[in-house]
Amino acid sequence: MIIKKTYKFYAAHRNEELTDKCCNLHGHRYGVQCFFDVVRQGDISTLFGEFDEKIEPLIKTEYDHAMLINKNDTMYETLVSHMQRTGEELRLKILDRPTSVENLSHLLFTEITDLGFTLQAIEIQETDTSIIHYTRDDWIADNELFGKSESTIV
Repeated sequence: MIIKKTYKFYAAHRNEELTDKCCNLHGHRYGVQCFFDVVRQGDISTLFGEFDEKIEPLIKTEYDHAMLINKNDTMYETLVSHMQRTGEELRLKILDRPTSVENLSHLLFTEITDLGFTLQAIEIQETDTSIIHYTRDDWIADNELFGKSESTIV
């Protein structure tokens, strides 16, 4: 059985490896739809609140109104230097790779799985007309390609 839950957050990012408009710093209102594989145990499978109790704090503290940034982006050093120099705290969600929606999908799939949930798929809406459908098979293939993603928050 599949349970679908939806979450939203705002975040800034840039794709520094591109040469089009997306190499500039910009933001999105991301929509995240999680498709959980659950097993029915009696009258119910899972209380919907059990998803929210773990996933909403993750989204709120690490993603919402954060800057998604590749630790190898030259802007990362600039932002860290700025915080050290001014004492200003910026919420940075640091990725090991460019902040494409594909890499964001892998990271969120990993973090939600690490919370103890079994995802069959995740959909991330980056714009009104662009949605990525990222499956468990995609996640397994990406893990084989570049290993489990490590992330940190500053």
